[in-house]
Amino acid sequence: MENILKVENLTKTYQTGDKTLTVLQNVSFAIPQGATCAIVGSSGSGKTTLLGLCAGLDKATSGEVELQGIKLHTLNEDERAQIRSQFVGFIFQNFQLMPTLTALENVMIPMELQGQKNARSKAHELLDRVGLAERHDHYPTELSGGEQQRVALARAFSNNPKILFADEPTGNLDEETGQKVEKLLFDLNREAGTTLILVTHDLELAQKTQQIIRIKGGKIIENTVK
Repeated sequence: MENILKVENLTKTYQTGDKTLTVLQNVSFAIPQGATCAIVGSSGSGKTTLLGLCAGLDKATSGEVELQGIKLHTLNEDERAQIRSQFVGFIFQNFQLMPTLTALENVMIPMELQGQKNARSKAHELLDRVGLAERHDHYPTELSGGEQQRVALARAFSNNPKILFADEPTGNLDEETGQKVEKLLFDLNREAGTTLILVTHDLELAQKTQQIIRIKGGKIIENTVK
């Protein structure tokens, strides 16, 4: 199966005064199209930095990220944003919904940015699919954490992404709500045939994926494919 994501010798350093902080060091791995993968590690191990580099949100100090056959390090910021809009979906721990927009409007944003004609009707369908048929016109402050994350799920799938990056998607939810959101995430992902890469410290959640990459001190210490 073809790899949708290839990472080779990825290193990320930050300069603070006269000190160099190495957050990631010579990280290499590949993810096949349609696979599910968890990146696990303790806080500060470099997992969120790695996710940002894979998604083209940031540039590596050295090494390469190839997403959908495109080498991200050869692109400028605008070109990387274009790639994200075309191929990538995101789910964050803190939902990142626009507070001044309704649930429906939040889901419509990626589709409107792409100029999709049927954005409103598709947003309705997606919200219904995540169990929020009655909440279309509610603002984020009127929704519970679990409901906000379900809106974020609907938004993440709205532009038919080839790859979905989820950063601690259940980190801000209680256990029961988290399990419901997890199930929805895997169900939607399977239905859409999307590649799912999630960063988590929840090993139970990680076990539900086909590939587990463990990071410690900015290096991969284990890469298990089931």
